[in-house]
Amino acid sequence: MRNVLLASAGMFALSAFAPAMAADMAARAPYVKAPPPAAIYNWTGFYVGGFGGYASENSGTPSMEGGFGGGTIGYNWQAGNIVYGLEVDAAGADIDASVSTLGVTARSKIDSLGTVRGRLGFAVDKVLFYGTGGYAWANNEVSVTALGVTASQSNFHSGWTVGAGVEAFIAPQWSIKGEYLYRSLDSETYFGVPSGTLELHSAQFGVNYHFGGPIVAKY
Repeated sequence: MRNVLLASAGMFALSAFAPAMAADMAARAPYVKAPPPAAIYNWTGFYVGGFGGYASENSGTPSMEGGFGGGTIGYNWQAGNIVYGLEVDAAGADIDASVSTLGVTARSKIDSLGTVRGRLGFAVDKVLFYGTGGYAWANNEVSVTALGVTASQSNFHSGWTVGAGVEAFIAPQWSIKGEYLYRSLDSETYFGVPSGTLELHSAQFGVNYHFGGPIVAKY
């Protein structure tokens, strides 16, 4: 008889606690897998790339214009949202103008150009807005053709450049960029005549590969 009473008491106790246990289990949130860590982009490191663009002379009649394309190498440092760096580029070019009169044709052609520039910008995660400026150069040839005979002279022009651009990552190590540059190149003498300052406006676009991977996990 005592065993029956004990068993009955136990069943009564379990029935009293069962609703509370069920309510506690129902209140627990279901298990949800944590999302992968977000990623932030750090611009520090070496990069190489290719670029192409179009340039036109600021003045002159006729004015030189044409396309160019080449390669880039550079390095960035990032401190907070500020990015600063150094970039070197060089390109082959076909920027020219010619004029003919009385059977004489004169032609001026830039066949290569490049820059060594500093960059200073503001990064918003994957996007970098920057200003740039530094040293610029170009190799120019002037030729004169008359009676089937051509005489030519080449000169290396040095000067400066300034501009601005925007660059954005499109993949973990790849970025694209677009920029505008103004180039002012010193005068040189051709056939005893000064050329005057060469001033070029150029728009160029490029693709860069960044070494080391700019993605940093953020937990």
